[in-house]
Amino acid sequence: MACAKVPLDELHVTQPSGPQGKEITIPALHPDRKEERCFLTFKPPPEDGTPALVEEFLEHAQFISEDLEWLLALPHDKFWCQVVFDESLQRCLDSYLMHAPRGLDPSGISSSPAVADMQRNIHRSVFMVFLRMATHKESKENFITPAVFAEIIYNNYLFDIPKILDLCVLFGKGNSQLVHKMIENIFTQQPSYYGDLDETIPSIIQVFDSILQKCGIQSEDAGARQPLKLNANRCLTAMTMSEEELVDLVLYMCDTCTTVHSFLDIFPEACSTFKQHNFLNRLSSFYEMAVPDLEKAVKKRNLNKSLQENMWRQVSHSRKKMVEIAHLLLQHLCLQPILEGSENVASFVEDLLQNFSAFLQDKRFLADYDEQFPIVDDISLLQQAFPLLDDTRTSYLLKGVESAWEFVGKKRSFPSAISSANHSAGAKSKTGRDLEASQQEGAGVREELRGAEAMTDTPRKGDNGAVCTLSAGELESLLTHIRELLPDLGDGFILACLEEYGYNSELVINNILEDKLSPSLDKLDRAMARPVKKELPLVLSTRSNVFNDDEFDVFNRDRLDMSRIWKGRRQGESVRATLDDKQHIEEQRERYQAYQTVVDEIPISNELSGDCDNAFGLDDYDDEYDDTYDINQIGANDLDEEDELLNRRPFTIPQVLRTVKKAQIEEDEVEEEDTNDAVKKDYFVQDPAVLRERAEARRAAMQSRKGYRPPPASHVVGGPRGRGQAQETVLDRRRKEANKSRGANHSRRTMADRKRNKGMIPS
Repeated sequence: MACAKVPLDELHVTQPSGPQGKEITIPALHPDRKEERCFLTFKPPPEDGTPALVEEFLEHAQFISEDLEWLLALPHDKFWCQVVFDESLQRCLDSYLMHAPRGLDPSGISSSPAVADMQRNIHRSVFMVFLRMATHKESKENFITPAVFAEIIYNNYLFDIPKILDLCVLFGKGNSQLVHKMIENIFTQQPSYYGDLDETIPSIIQVFDSILQKCGIQSEDAGARQPLKLNANRCLTAMTMSEEELVDLVLYMCDTCTTVHSFLDIFPEACSTFKQHNFLNRLSSFYEMAVPDLEKAVKKRNLNKSLQENMWRQVSHSRKKMVEIAHLLLQHLCLQPILEGSENVASFVEDLLQNFSAFLQDKRFLADYDEQFPIVDDISLLQQAFPLLDDTRTSYLLKGVESAWEFVGKKRSFPSAISSANHSAGAKSKTGRDLEASQQEGAGVREELRGAEAMTDTPRKGDNGAVCTLSAGELESLLTHIRELLPDLGDGFILACLEEYGYNSELVINNILEDKLSPSLDKLDRAMARPVKKELPLVLSTRSNVFNDDEFDVFNRDRLDMSRIWKGRRQGESVRATLDDKQHIEEQRERYQAYQTVVDEIPISNELSGDCDNAFGLDDYDDEYDDTYDINQIGANDLDEEDELLNRRPFTIPQVLRTVKKAQIEEDEVEEEDTNDAVKKDYFVQDPAVLRERAEARRAAMQSRKGYRPPPASHVVGGPRGRGQAQETVLDRRRKEANKSRGANHSRRTMADRKRNKGMIPS
């Protein structure tokens, strides 16, 4: 049995051995204590979804899942015996790291729910196995001496750099803090892994060189190391290579960039090792040479539409990851030491400016980097943290960035404050109080950037009360991820934790496991169900229009009277019948007849005189009556006649509603009135002939007063041709011909005769 507070490497146990069952004492970590169990290698899910292949995958994966669950349930000593001495287990874990679907793989998304659930279970079990393998101390009783632990994991190849890179890619998203702790513990306990990483980075650079070589591009560094091959002129390019080779090349680049980015994002301590190999400059030059050719090949080659979209997504993803890799290296190697106020701030500033200056020759890379991480912000930060910054150098750098934007076909305007306010005049005029404030600010930033260990000591709090910007699918993914690791929690409690910590699943898991939740969350029931979402009323039930609740409301009525709906003329009806239908006139006649009965006075008989006041309420005082104008004589000074004030205009029935007899009588009355009052008649529109006669009379009178004589009548037209013309016609025509020049012809006849006399026009 295990003794208390004794490391596993020093622990000895007794167990029966031999046919007689004699007890012997052996080390707790011994090959004889390994259980005989064969772990199967992992195979990826089927891409086509054939039922037979799906069933085979589920059966095969079920064995792997059960074996891994059995392994995780073993005690500490048994677990390490199985891990160290069982080669089939290592083959199983290595096969999963090799064949597990990545995020951008076509097979990464399975249409079968059973396949997805099985893949999720195996994914979780493999992660828990590696997490336990990277932990040398599980409790106060179960632990391994750190030096022995370092030898075990290194000499038995439990971890190596390729495995660590795959772990970052597969399990980094959503578990970055746990993976960071795991990798940090591995590198801390066994520093030899830094040497392995130093030997691995040239292989990553060789990947970039091989991609350039496949595309027919010769990099400068590769050409300096290797001689030019004889068949180099016949090498393939991105436009001429086969479709399969192009797909593999794009996927190879995407996988490499994603892996390096995940590793640096989770374990930034490795950035210094990448710096030793000048990785940043090699990355920018590879971006400048390879990305345009691959983008051109993907866009212009005749590919399948779905394949083309997938490849374009992979190329875009690779571009983004390469830019983010460069930012991570600059952030952890230059910017973070500057913010933390390190001793050699000037050297870090110089290093950052040199890297930016090296980017100037790679214009596409510089423009894409500036689009995601504006360089003007970094320079502004440098000007605040380092007052001795050279303004000429920064202005030259900003102009180079603007030139890079113009080179790629874009224009970028920089704020004028960078060239004036943030330059030396403002930087050098800082007082001692400003310097002290900047030091305090640097200390605050340094407090934020202490590392993952500091973040786990105290519970971090996210954007409390922030509005959820995640989509429904992303929120469900976070819930599923947390529920898999912590199945005892209810969806309502998990949602409350996500809202409290800004929808950061890693922070929620870390605070729950370490029991560092805020007091408001500790009071909640951890099995709380998800609140029921209120369903919004249907749009059709809340809409309002002109057909609400009428006979044509199709949204509330199942049946309509279709006989009242037609297009054009009704079937069976003629135009004459429609015009002869005067039903609407009869309906309006009764309405207008009610206006004909007007009663000015109500006769009251003597018998009812006693009760008339009560009958009509004459004695009742009306409080609403307005007596403001009772004492005024309204209309007393008007010049209106007595008949107009006292007589009421007789009621006139519209002509459409009149009967024939009554209409004839009224027309006769109107004619009599017209004959009697002919003198008083006032026309609304007078006769135009009369108006013209009056105007002509006024015009003649005015001309006679001025002595104007009208011109004599002209007889130019004359009679028909061939019958001779009168003397008056001949004289008028001659007069008109002589006086032509007074009009619009401008002496045309005279000038024509002059030209003819000089011989210019043949006669």
